[in-house]
Amino acid sequence: MAKVDENALFQFLLRMGDNTLILGHRVSEWCGHSPILEEDIALANTALDLIGQTRMWLGYAGEVEGKGRSADDLAFLRDAWDFRNLLLVELPNGDFGQTMMRQFLYDAWASVMLGHLKASSDPRIAEIAAKAEKEAAYHVERSSGTVVGLGDGTEESHARMQAALDYLWPYVGEMFTGDEVDGAMAAAGIAPSPESLRGEYDALVNKVLEEATLTIPPGDYVHRGGRDGRMHTEHLGHILSTMQWLQRAYPGCEW
Repeated sequence: MAKVDENALFQFLLRMGDNTLILGHRVSEWCGHSPILEEDIALANTALDLIGQTRMWLGYAGEVEGKGRSADDLAFLRDAWDFRNLLLVELPNGDFGQTMMRQFLYDAWASVMLGHLKASSDPRIAEIAAKAEKEAAYHVERSSGTVVGLGDGTEESHARMQAALDYLWPYVGEMFTGDEVDGAMAAAGIAPSPESLRGEYDALVNKVLEEATLTIPPGDYVHRGGRDGRMHTEHLGHILSTMQWLQRAYPGCEW
């Protein structure tokens, strides 16, 4: 592996781990509230998969940082401006259709990204990606099937899925906007440049949305900035206040 700025590697690992952490928490909010029992179980399992991936990404991030912080420390003891997740994953669940559209748009990106990360020059990242890709493949299969079923379903379900796509699509562009961290990762062969993933992503997403009879809204992408901490939505603070309450109220507590 070519020499790489360890801070850039740390930031990249935070991005990967924060994506799965925040989305996993969002999905877990459906536990006990899903439309049917099967969906309740499926969403809970999806959340568990994402949290499992978080432990791998943030665990490695803590090692790279070298300050003795564990995955739990990075998850529960950082403030909102220190998180590096995509804005898409912190958005509110909305109705079931909006949740599944958000899940699909993320799953499609994750399946493409992890497929490339399996060939990373960093053996640890390649190992994590190989494990996570298997779950991501199932996730995208399930979420895409739900998007098609609802999009090409009743008049009401179609309208709700189109509204969800219209709301969420402007957040997709951030996935493919590179910066200095991404440049360093690409130069070292650790991760692909975000821009290089766009064609593969669009091919997957367009195929599913066409089958779902849904139309991608026109216009450029306007919501960016979560990955470097410059801009998060107001929703992240609410997520953290819930997710971090126990650890902050009782520092160092153990079950």
